[in-house]
Amino acid sequence: MTVAVVTDSTSALPEYLRAERPNLTVLGIPVLVGGEEHREGEDIDAERILRALREPKTRVTTSGLSPELLRETYQRLLDGGASGVVSVHLSGRLSGTVAAAEAAAARFGGRVAVVDSLGAGMGVGYPALSAADAADKDADVLEAAAAAREVIGRTTTYFYVDTLEHLRRGGRISTAKALMGTALSVKPILGVADGRIEMVEKVRTPTRGLQRLASLAVGDAGTGPVEMTVHHLGDPRRAEALADWLREKFGDRLRRMDLAEVGAAIGAHVGPGLVGVITRRLA
Repeated sequence: MTVAVVTDSTSALPEYLRAERPNLTVLGIPVLVGGEEHREGEDIDAERILRALREPKTRVTTSGLSPELLRETYQRLLDGGASGVVSVHLSGRLSGTVAAAEAAAARFGGRVAVVDSLGAGMGVGYPALSAADAADKDADVLEAAAAAREVIGRTTTYFYVDTLEHLRRGGRISTAKALMGTALSVKPILGVADGRIEMVEKVRTPTRGLQRLASLAVGDAGTGPVEMTVHHLGDPRRAEALADWLREKFGDRLRRMDLAEVGAAIGAHVGPGLVGVITRRLA
Protein backbone atom coordinates (compact mmCIF):
# COMPACT_ATOMS: atom_id res chain seq x y z
CA MET A 1 0.00 0.00 0.00
CA THR A 2 1.45 3.35 -1.10
CA VAL A 3 1.42 6.51 0.97
CA ALA A 4 -0.87 9.16 -0.54
CA VAL A 5 0.09 12.82 -0.70
CA VAL A 6 -2.33 15.73 -0.41
CA THR A 7 -1.55 19.35 -1.19
CA ASP A 8 -3.55 22.47 -2.03
CA SER A 9 -3.90 24.51 -5.19
CA THR A 10 -1.56 27.27 -3.96
CA SER A 11 1.19 24.83 -5.02
CA ALA A 12 0.59 25.96 -8.64
CA LEU A 13 1.80 22.58 -9.86
CA PRO A 14 2.02 22.25 -13.65
CA GLU A 15 -0.51 19.74 -14.89
CA TYR A 16 2.07 17.34 -16.31
CA LEU A 17 3.81 17.02 -12.93
CA ARG A 18 0.48 16.21 -11.29
CA ALA A 19 -0.39 13.67 -13.97
CA GLU A 20 2.91 11.83 -13.44
CA ARG A 21 2.02 11.16 -9.78
CA PRO A 22 -1.27 9.29 -9.32
CA ASN A 23 -0.66 9.22 -5.55
CA LEU A 24 -0.91 13.05 -5.40
CA THR A 25 -4.21 14.82 -4.66
CA VAL A 26 -4.57 18.59 -5.08
CA LEU A 27 -7.43 20.30 -3.24
CA GLY A 28 -8.78 23.60 -4.56
CA ILE A 29 -8.65 26.61 -2.23
CA PRO A 30 -11.95 28.51 -1.76
CA VAL A 31 -11.92 31.91 -3.50
CA LEU A 32 -14.65 34.47 -2.87
CA VAL A 33 -15.44 36.99 -5.61
CA GLY A 34 -17.99 39.62 -4.64
CA GLY A 35 -19.17 37.38 -1.82
CA GLU A 36 -19.72 34.36 -4.10
CA GLU A 37 -17.63 31.32 -3.23
CA HIS A 38 -15.72 29.41 -5.90
CA ARG A 39 -13.26 26.53 -5.75
CA GLU A 40 -9.91 26.95 -7.47
CA GLY A 41 -9.44 24.36 -10.18
CA GLU A 42 -13.17 23.76 -10.47
CA ASP A 43 -15.00 26.96 -11.37
CA ILE A 44 -12.42 29.75 -11.14
CA ASP A 45 -9.01 30.21 -12.72
CA ALA A 46 -6.31 32.86 -13.21
CA GLU A 47 -8.16 34.54 -16.09
CA ARG A 48 -11.32 34.97 -14.02
CA ILE A 49 -9.43 36.33 -11.03
CA LEU A 50 -7.59 38.82 -13.22
CA ARG A 51 -10.90 40.20 -14.46
CA ALA A 52 -12.21 40.48 -10.90
CA LEU A 53 -9.07 42.21 -9.63
CA ARG A 54 -9.38 44.83 -12.34
CA GLU A 55 -12.87 45.76 -11.14
CA PRO A 56 -12.33 48.25 -8.27
CA LYS A 57 -15.67 47.58 -6.62
CA THR A 58 -15.33 43.78 -6.58
CA ARG A 59 -13.96 42.33 -3.36
CA VAL A 60 -11.76 39.26 -3.83
CA THR A 61 -10.73 37.13 -0.85
CA THR A 62 -9.71 33.57 -0.06
CA SER A 63 -10.13 31.15 2.80
CA GLY A 64 -8.25 28.06 3.88
CA LEU A 65 -9.35 24.48 3.47
CA SER A 66 -11.73 23.30 6.18
CA PRO A 67 -10.89 20.54 8.67
CA GLU A 68 -14.01 18.71 7.47
CA LEU A 69 -12.91 18.61 3.82
CA LEU A 70 -9.41 17.53 4.80
CA ARG A 71 -10.71 14.81 7.15
CA GLU A 72 -13.00 13.50 4.42
CA THR A 73 -10.11 13.48 1.95
CA TYR A 74 -7.80 11.60 4.31
CA GLN A 75 -10.52 9.07 5.09
CA ARG A 76 -11.27 8.50 1.40
CA LEU A 77 -7.60 7.89 0.60
CA LEU A 78 -7.09 5.53 3.54
CA ASP A 79 -10.28 3.66 2.72
CA GLY A 80 -9.01 3.40 -0.86
CA GLY A 81 -5.92 1.51 0.24
CA ALA A 82 -3.33 4.15 1.15
CA SER A 83 -1.15 3.11 4.08
CA GLY A 84 -0.88 6.71 5.23
CA VAL A 85 -1.18 10.31 4.06
CA VAL A 86 1.31 13.17 3.90
CA SER A 87 -0.45 16.55 3.70
CA VAL A 88 1.72 19.44 2.44
CA HIS A 89 0.34 22.97 2.46
CA LEU A 90 0.84 26.70 2.06
CA SER A 91 2.83 28.32 4.86
CA GLY A 92 0.93 28.29 8.13
CA ARG A 93 1.97 31.91 8.59
CA LEU A 94 0.02 32.88 5.47
CA SER A 95 -3.03 30.64 5.78
CA GLY A 96 -5.05 28.59 8.24
CA THR A 97 -4.88 25.45 6.10
CA VAL A 98 -1.97 23.91 8.02
CA ALA A 99 -3.85 24.31 11.32
CA ALA A 100 -6.97 22.81 9.72
CA ALA A 101 -4.92 19.87 8.41
CA GLU A 102 -3.40 19.26 11.84
CA ALA A 103 -6.86 19.27 13.41
CA ALA A 104 -8.12 16.79 10.82
CA ALA A 105 -5.01 14.59 11.09
CA ALA A 106 -5.41 14.23 14.86
CA ARG A 107 -8.28 11.79 14.25
CA PHE A 108 -6.15 9.25 12.42
CA GLY A 109 -3.70 8.07 15.07
CA GLY A 110 -0.46 8.93 13.30
CA ARG A 111 -1.51 7.71 9.87
CA VAL A 112 -1.57 11.31 8.56
CA ALA A 113 1.51 13.57 8.72
CA VAL A 114 1.11 17.31 8.09
CA VAL A 115 3.98 19.32 6.59
CA ASP A 116 4.07 23.12 6.73
CA SER A 117 5.92 24.04 3.54
CA LEU A 118 6.77 27.51 4.87
CA GLY A 119 6.30 28.52 1.25
CA ALA A 120 3.90 29.37 -1.56
CA GLY A 121 3.59 28.39 -5.21
CA MET A 122 6.16 25.75 -6.06
CA GLY A 123 7.56 26.41 -2.60
CA VAL A 124 4.64 24.14 -1.70
CA GLY A 125 4.85 22.11 -4.89
CA TYR A 126 8.45 20.95 -4.58
CA PRO A 127 8.00 19.43 -1.08
CA ALA A 128 4.74 17.80 -2.20
CA LEU A 129 6.46 16.29 -5.25
CA SER A 130 9.31 15.04 -3.09
CA ALA A 131 6.89 13.31 -0.73
CA ALA A 132 5.05 11.73 -3.66
CA ASP A 133 8.28 10.50 -5.23
CA ALA A 134 9.47 9.05 -1.91
CA ALA A 135 6.12 7.29 -1.46
CA ASP A 136 6.42 5.84 -4.95
CA LYS A 137 9.69 4.25 -3.78
CA ASP A 138 7.89 2.58 -0.86
CA ALA A 139 8.67 5.16 1.81
CA ASP A 140 6.36 5.00 4.80
CA VAL A 141 4.42 8.03 5.98
CA LEU A 142 7.18 9.33 8.26
CA GLU A 143 9.85 8.87 5.59
CA ALA A 144 7.75 10.60 2.93
CA ALA A 145 7.06 13.52 5.28
CA ALA A 146 10.79 13.75 6.06
CA ALA A 147 11.54 13.87 2.32
CA ALA A 148 9.16 16.83 1.97
CA ARG A 149 10.69 18.69 4.93
CA GLU A 150 14.22 18.13 3.65
CA VAL A 151 13.38 19.90 0.37
CA ILE A 152 12.03 22.97 2.19
CA GLY A 153 15.52 23.94 3.34
CA ARG A 154 16.81 23.78 -0.24
CA THR A 155 14.08 25.92 -1.78
CA THR A 156 14.15 29.71 -2.19
CA THR A 157 11.38 32.03 -3.33
CA TYR A 158 11.56 35.56 -4.72
CA PHE A 159 8.88 37.48 -6.53
CA TYR A 160 8.20 40.85 -8.07
CA VAL A 161 4.83 42.60 -7.92
CA ASP A 162 3.66 45.80 -9.56
CA THR A 163 2.02 46.95 -6.34
CA LEU A 164 1.81 45.89 -2.69
CA GLU A 165 -1.84 46.87 -2.49
CA HIS A 166 -3.27 43.38 -3.00
CA LEU A 167 -0.96 41.87 -0.37
CA ARG A 168 -1.91 44.67 2.03
CA ARG A 169 -5.64 44.08 1.51
CA GLY A 170 -5.21 40.40 2.24
CA GLY A 171 -3.15 41.03 5.37
CA ARG A 172 -0.07 39.29 3.95
CA ILE A 173 2.14 42.36 4.32
CA SER A 174 1.90 45.30 6.69
CA THR A 175 0.09 48.50 5.81
CA ALA A 176 3.22 50.50 6.63
CA LYS A 177 5.29 48.60 4.08
CA ALA A 178 2.57 48.88 1.47
CA LEU A 179 2.20 52.62 1.96
CA MET A 180 5.96 53.09 1.85
CA GLY A 181 6.11 51.39 -1.51
CA THR A 182 3.24 53.44 -2.88
CA ALA A 183 4.61 56.73 -1.62
CA LEU A 184 8.00 56.17 -3.18
CA SER A 185 6.56 54.77 -6.42
CA VAL A 186 8.88 51.80 -6.13
CA LYS A 187 8.53 48.30 -7.48
CA PRO A 188 8.96 45.77 -4.68
CA ILE A 189 10.88 42.51 -4.76
CA LEU A 190 9.71 40.19 -2.02
CA GLY A 191 10.83 36.89 -0.62
CA VAL A 192 9.35 34.15 1.51
CA ALA A 193 11.53 33.64 4.57
CA ASP A 194 10.59 31.29 7.40
CA GLY A 195 7.06 31.22 6.08
CA ARG A 196 6.57 34.99 6.00
CA ILE A 197 6.55 37.46 3.11
CA GLU A 198 9.40 39.93 3.56
CA MET A 199 10.54 42.97 1.61
CA VAL A 200 13.88 42.16 0.00
CA GLU A 201 14.55 45.13 -2.22
CA LYS A 202 12.89 48.08 -3.95
CA VAL A 203 13.54 49.04 -7.56
CA ARG A 204 12.27 51.82 -9.80
CA THR A 205 11.25 49.99 -12.96
CA PRO A 206 9.83 46.59 -13.95
CA THR A 207 12.91 45.90 -16.08
CA ARG A 208 15.20 46.47 -13.12
CA GLY A 209 12.88 44.33 -11.03
CA LEU A 210 13.30 41.33 -13.31
CA GLN A 211 17.06 41.82 -13.41
CA ARG A 212 17.30 41.84 -9.62
CA LEU A 213 14.90 38.90 -9.36
CA ALA A 214 17.22 36.88 -11.56
CA SER A 215 20.32 37.99 -9.66
CA LEU A 216 18.80 37.00 -6.33
CA ALA A 217 17.83 33.59 -7.66
CA VAL A 218 21.33 33.03 -9.01
CA GLY A 219 22.93 34.16 -5.75
CA ASP A 220 20.99 31.62 -3.70
CA ALA A 221 21.32 28.72 -6.11
CA GLY A 222 24.80 27.62 -5.05
CA THR A 223 27.06 25.83 -7.53
CA GLY A 224 25.24 22.54 -7.99
CA PRO A 225 22.29 21.39 -10.10
CA VAL A 226 18.91 23.06 -9.67
CA GLU A 227 15.28 22.92 -10.73
CA MET A 228 13.45 26.20 -11.19
CA THR A 229 9.92 27.45 -11.70
CA VAL A 230 9.05 30.88 -13.02
CA HIS A 231 5.59 31.92 -11.89
CA HIS A 232 3.53 34.77 -13.27
CA LEU A 233 0.02 36.16 -13.25
CA GLY A 234 -1.20 37.58 -16.54
CA ASP A 235 2.31 38.29 -17.85
CA PRO A 236 3.65 35.32 -19.85
CA ARG A 237 5.94 37.55 -21.91
CA ARG A 238 7.99 38.74 -18.96
CA ALA A 239 7.97 35.26 -17.42
CA GLU A 240 9.33 33.70 -20.62
CA ALA A 241 12.02 36.36 -20.93
CA LEU A 242 13.15 35.67 -17.37
CA ALA A 243 13.09 31.91 -17.93
CA ASP A 244 15.21 32.27 -21.08
CA TRP A 245 17.79 34.32 -19.20
CA LEU A 246 17.95 31.76 -16.41
CA ARG A 247 18.29 28.88 -18.87
CA GLU A 248 21.24 30.63 -20.47
CA LYS A 249 22.81 31.50 -17.12
CA PHE A 250 22.57 28.03 -15.58
CA GLY A 251 23.18 25.91 -18.67
CA ASP A 252 23.59 22.22 -17.84
CA ARG A 253 23.12 22.91 -14.12
CA LEU A 254 19.45 23.59 -14.79
CA ARG A 255 17.83 20.15 -14.73
CA ARG A 256 14.28 21.40 -15.26
CA MET A 257 12.59 24.73 -15.90
CA ASP A 258 8.84 25.14 -15.58
CA LEU A 259 6.68 28.16 -16.38
CA ALA A 260 3.49 28.16 -14.36
CA GLU A 261 0.83 30.80 -14.01
CA VAL A 262 -0.36 30.99 -10.42
CA GLY A 263 -3.99 30.25 -9.81
CA ALA A 264 -6.86 32.24 -8.39
CA ALA A 265 -5.93 31.87 -4.70
CA ILE A 266 -2.41 33.28 -4.98
CA GLY A 267 -3.54 35.69 -7.68
CA ALA A 268 -6.10 37.21 -5.34
CA HIS A 269 -3.30 38.32 -3.02
CA VAL A 270 -0.55 39.40 -5.41
CA GLY A 271 -2.48 41.02 -8.27
CA PRO A 272 -1.67 41.30 -11.99
CA GLY A 273 1.97 41.59 -12.96
CA LEU A 274 3.43 39.03 -10.57
CA VAL A 275 6.65 37.38 -11.72
CA GLY A 276 8.42 35.01 -9.35
CA VAL A 277 11.30 32.55 -9.28
CA ILE A 278 11.35 29.47 -7.08
CA THR A 279 14.57 27.47 -6.98
CA ARG A 280 15.11 23.97 -5.67
CA ARG A 281 18.74 23.04 -5.11
CA LEU A 282 19.30 19.37 -5.93
CA ALA A 283 22.61 19.04 -4.10
